[in-house]
Amino acid sequence: MLKQIFKENGFTLNREVLKKFDLFLSIFKEKNNDINLSSIKDDNSIIEKHFVDSLMLTKFIELKWEVADIGTGWWFPLLPLAIYSNYQLKDSWIMYYGIDSVEKKLKVVDGFASDLWISNLETIHTRIEDLWQDKDNRDSFDFVVSRATAYFPTLLEYAIPLLKVWWIFIAYKMDNDNELIDWWRALISLKAEIIYVKRYVLDWQKRCLVFVRKNEKTPKIYPRSPQMIARKPL
Repeated sequence: MLKQIFKENGFTLNREVLKKFDLFLSIFKEKNNDINLSSIKDDNSIIEKHFVDSLMLTKFIELKWEVADIGTGWWFPLLPLAIYSNYQLKDSWIMYYGIDSVEKKLKVVDGFASDLWISNLETIHTRIEDLWQDKDNRDSFDFVVSRATAYFPTLLEYAIPLLKVWWIFIAYKMDNDNELIDWWRALISLKAEIIYVKRYVLDWQKRCLVFVRKNEKTPKIYPRSPQMIARKPL
């Protein structure tokens, strides 16, 4: 079933990575029964809406070096991307960082990583307003990804300061034309630009991946406080 669903969505995975996803599916379902990780319960939906969707960006870009997933408390796309890099691409040089403010969620991520033998993954427990105060985080990542549901200009303000200049933020979004209209103001302020948008359909839903490049160092006034961001989005 795993092999077939991935194949229907354009992925030909080797036996080793399929075994890891099969193990991940089993562990995820067991944990989901205990602590309700997700409202998605059946195997097909977990595979398609979580596993396949997480890997969609690999069709369009090759991740390298250091990758941060912000708002990773739901474990996607972080864990599927790490599985894919380690067991499909055989590339353990990519370092994945899962960033979230809820420590108990990150402990579940750590447990999954241990069970799946993923060593090149670390979690960072921090509040979003504290993240950029650490010089090890600001301007330090080659890629930032997020499947968070935040309003897109808000997500940009959280993500772009983390990137090195010329590197890429990739946002998983529902394909919403109304939200697209508001992008340009945030991009100008943050010295970034959308380089392409890749649209796809998954389980009858229109989705997209938005690829944003950081062209200059982010002005120090960004990101603003969460209160200010909420009150007056870019």
